[in-house]
Amino acid sequence: MSKMRAKLQVGFVQAHMGWVDPASGKTPEKSMETLTMHAVAKSTPYGDDGLDEDNTFAKFSPGATLQINIANPELWGKFNVGDKFYVDFTPA
Repeated sequence: MSKMRAKLQVGFVQAHMGWVDPASGKTPEKSMETLTMHAVAKSTPYGDDGLDEDNTFAKFSPGATLQINIANPELWGKFNVGDKFYVDFTPA
């Protein structure tokens, strides 16, 4: 089976707060982050040669959305809107 590589960009990062009974007086604590990523598209401006890696990826994978829920506090705040990542799909 062939491997596939996608190039995705973070479009949205959402923090989720745990539920706390308002009568308790406690402050809700963060319980998770959700990352929403989408396929890259043409970068602006193109390079001097008229080529652009994002546009090349978009040509072969013009649409993609990936949503990941992160419960590991060590990873919270490590992903920012606009960050780009290669995502490799390899059979497990």
